[in-house]
Amino acid sequence: MGLFQANDVNAGVEEYQKTLQAKLIDVREEDEYAAGHIPASINIPLSSIEAAREEITDLDTPLFVYCRSGNRSGHAVTWLKQAGYSKVQNIGGIANYSGKTE
Repeated sequence: MGLFQANDVNAGVEEYQKTLQAKLIDVREEDEYAAGHIPASINIPLSSIEAAREEITDLDTPLFVYCRSGNRSGHAVTWLKQAGYSKVQNIGGIANYSGKTE
């Protein structure tokens, strides 16, 4: 994974776009995700982060994780690393994202 400032969501999305086989994960709740999310992201709410094991079976998949402000994504990154995922990055919060949302 590249060298960019943790919690810099714009740089994190750029790095995600350059990384083969990477997943962009939004850990906000479903209603927050539905209200607007970064294109190509998948929604795995922090409240059900265990579902990541079913959605992403390869523990070496590069994961770029965000939420609203960077707090929930930080908790999710800790859990994902403890679950055995080896390439996990907290890229911060969508509140600071300057790109288009869906």
